[in-house]
Amino acid sequence: MTGQAAGSAARHKGWPKPALLYNTMRKRFGFLDWWPGETKDEVLIGAILTQQTSWKNVEKAIANLKNAGAISLRGIARMRKDRIEALIRPSGFYRQKAKRLKETCAYIYRNYGSLDKFFSRDKEALREELLGLNGIGNETADSIILYAAEKPVFVIDEYTRRVMGRVSGIYAGNKSYEEIQDFFEKGLERDVALYKEAHAQFVELGKNYCRAKPLCAGCPLEKICLYGSKIRIGTRPPRTRKHNA
Repeated sequence: MTGQAAGSAARHKGWPKPALLYNTMRKRFGFLDWWPGETKDEVLIGAILTQQTSWKNVEKAIANLKNAGAISLRGIARMRKDRIEALIRPSGFYRQKAKRLKETCAYIYRNYGSLDKFFSRDKEALREELLGLNGIGNETADSIILYAAEKPVFVIDEYTRRVMGRVSGIYAGNKSYEEIQDFFEKGLERDVALYKEAHAQFVELGKNYCRAKPLCAGCPLEKICLYGSKIRIGTRPPRTRKHNA
């Protein structure tokens, strides 16, 4: 084992193997093929709209943008901000998101002309540039890179963080985004389709079982999760704290 691999193993001691988690969830939920989006432009727009809200609300906002013919970089970049606000209002935080959407789309459209050209660079350069844009954090940047640019990066969202905190009995809120991401990227084959499907499995588990108030009975990870045993002996794990998207 290399020094880097040994260090990673030490940091993640006690965590169930990524493949075990994925295969167990996949056996229950089947193939999910998650993240609806007909175009790369729509996926990028959806990644920003989904910050701090449910996908159900995002769908309403995207439907409004489609009806207005503005579900594209060019459409958003050339639209007045107050008009964007009105269309995306169902997604919540609509003033903040309208500003982020317009600035992001205008920047890419002005400097690259299309997402294909923007996405043509290597993953590291692309991620660095995305993180330099207003309101784009790790989760949003990685969602865009994985689902729109089709480059292998594992997305860590609040569902994944919550599940890992409970399954491992370790307060995942004390782990950085990069530490949890490293755990999955070193434990799973580096493959875009696999990363998408694994992320979808965590979303499904988080929505149906590993909620803020968990429904442990019947959870596919019940037999390998330490959360229940912690509760039984009266040492409930602390709640994970929110991280920027």
